Amino acid sequence: MSVTVVVGGQFGSEGKGKTTSFLCREQGFDVAVRCGGPNSGHTVTLDGKQVVLRQIPAGIVNPTTRLYLAAGCVIDLDVLYDEIDKFDLSPRLLRIDHHAAIIEPDFKKEEVELRRRIGSTGSGTGVTVSKRVLRDPNLRLAGQITDLKDYITTVNEEIMKEHYNGKKIVIEGTQGFGLSVYHTPYYPNATSRDTTAAGFLSEVGISPLIVTDVIMVIRTFPIRVWGNSGELPNEIDWETVRKESGYPFPIQEFTTVTNKLRRVARFDLEIVKKAVVANLPTTIALMGVDYLDFKNRDIKYYNELTKGAKLFINNIEKNIGININFIGTGQADEDFFSITKTKALERQI
Repeated sequence: MSVTVVVGGQFGSEGKGKTTSFLCREQGFDVAVRCGGPNSGHTVTLDGKQVVLRQIPAGIVNPTTRLYLAAGCVIDLDVLYDEIDKFDLSPRLLRIDHHAAIIEPDFKKEEVELRRRIGSTGSGTGVTVSKRVLRDPNLRLAGQITDLKDYITTVNEEIMKEHYNGKKIVIEGTQGFGLSVYHTPYYPNATSRDTTAAGFLSEVGISPLIVTDVIMVIRTFPIRVWGNSGELPNEIDWETVRKESGYPFPIQEFTTVTNKLRRVARFDLEIVKKAVVANLPTTIALMGVDYLDFKNRDIKYYNELTKGAKLFINNIEKNIGININFIGTGQADEDFFSITKTKALERQI
């Protein structure tokens, strides 16, 4: 039996969706539980195309993986219904906790000021979280939505049944440590929830004692949303990344929810160290190794990476004391591999 938590170690968009889809598609995880809300999108590859998921877990890539939305989830019904229809999700495959909170249209209007002030997505997620904390009588829970009645369950009880039956479970966290409302060094430029492994376990409602692994996902070049979203140490521009990596074509990334150009920066070890303290990950997934050098793009084996990439990996491991056992070398799901079983000799620089 296995319970793995996937968390972000920087400012979001590190590749948690890709990591979760790898676990479900390649390592046969039986259960995927999504936390968070529609203010953060996770990208996976389906039928050769990049697909953004805002509500359902990235475990959708495996048709046998059971999907759950945790009690701590915040749900936009329009987004949820669209994804249910798009992927033909029956109540047999998708289960939703009766305590998940519903975003009302008026909640999105209330978030206009938050969007101006700290770069919020304006999805209504933050307002919905605040109304839940205030026990606002206008807040509805998923269990009150008639159209969802066949999908409703008590997720933590279901997850514990899956655990006792020996199933492999992944809890898919959202955003990144640097956005945690409790632990970010840059408050109030934060999201509306805690973004640590402990926070996600709380959203699901299960004990940390059954967790076997915490995978913390980081990027070679961390990103943050555009505008006045908060500090991003060592910020550069995408053209600098392109020139230094040798990419033969322009590199740009856009936010999955608002479709705005992301800010980008050089690797900052300090935020990663803080994330390690809060999450104590058992392993690291490093994304964007192709941004270090275009020659690494689409590589599938550690020993084929450039010497510079191996030095970069070795330096991170040396400084945080945790192995990097997953590598991302491109945008698609297939540009991601595990080096957990790689012999020590193959990992030499």
